[in-house]
Amino acid sequence: MFRVRKTCLKMMAKRGYIVDEASLAMTTDEFKQRFGENPARESLLILVEKADDATDQLFIFFPTSDKVGVLPIKTYCQRMVLENVTRAIIVVKENLTPFAKLAVKEMAGRGYRIEYFRDAELLVDITEHKLVPEHIVLSAEEKKQLLQRYRLKPTQLPRILVHDPVARYLGLSIGQVVKIVRPSETAGRYVTYRICT
Repeated sequence: MFRVRKTCLKMMAKRGYIVDEASLAMTTDEFKQRFGENPARESLLILVEKADDATDQLFIFFPTSDKVGVLPIKTYCQRMVLENVTRAIIVVKENLTPFAKLAVKEMAGRGYRIEYFRDAELLVDITEHKLVPEHIVLSAEEKKQLLQRYRLKPTQLPRILVHDPVARYLGLSIGQVVKIVRPSETAGRYVTYRICT
């Protein structure tokens, strides 16, 4: 759980949310002191806000059951509505039930974005792997400038799927553009752009 929580905090920092430095630098011993030897998953709850927009907040929930059903999803959604938070990540042990996935889609229709990751997906920070190049999410203004500079339509950009592991990690939405910087033996670095589809 220590590694999963740490990866969640790193992921939030890379998405532009304010993350407590002490939490990021926490050691396993400090984690055990704060949460116990076998921490209750509910006690690991995280609430973060965007650095440039205090109204943009995100919850990270850690449900206890192996397969998460509709009931916990509804409970989380009620809390999101009460606290006026429109984004959440649910970290599950195994998976969501089909009905829970439907509930997540239903909430998306109402303007609430809920993502879910399995514990196993968050044991390692994939962006720190040597084979994963640096990904930088462009703002709407930067995207507009890129398209104007190269006289492109968004459909002419190479694609990155919304289900791609790095796209999920960065929380990309359909239509967002990501800048990918790879090391190159001849040019020093090689830059490409991809649009999320």
